[in-house]
Amino acid sequence: MPTETKPKRKPNSALMKPVQPDAILAAVVGSTPASRGELTKKLWDYIKKHNLQDEKNRRNINADAALKAVFGGKAQVTMFEMTKLVSVHIK
Repeated sequence: MPTETKPKRKPNSALMKPVQPDAILAAVVGSTPASRGELTKKLWDYIKKHNLQDEKNRRNINADAALKAVFGGKAQVTMFEMTKLVSVHIK
């Protein structure tokens, strides 16, 4: 039987490309350029460190003062909304 090798999936280069967070987002994740994936990971680290995930509905993020600025003044967002709101703060 011949062995078939699946072609390896190439990572999406747009997600790997370093982006620059603006001053508002930098207050949460730092000011060094990072890929979108790394920024999302840093954001989740911040959320977990400050216990900002909603107790009842784990998909919701409760914003503290720093995240409220990132989320456009919203006190609570879903994790899916979060990525859209964060994309405004990267160049």
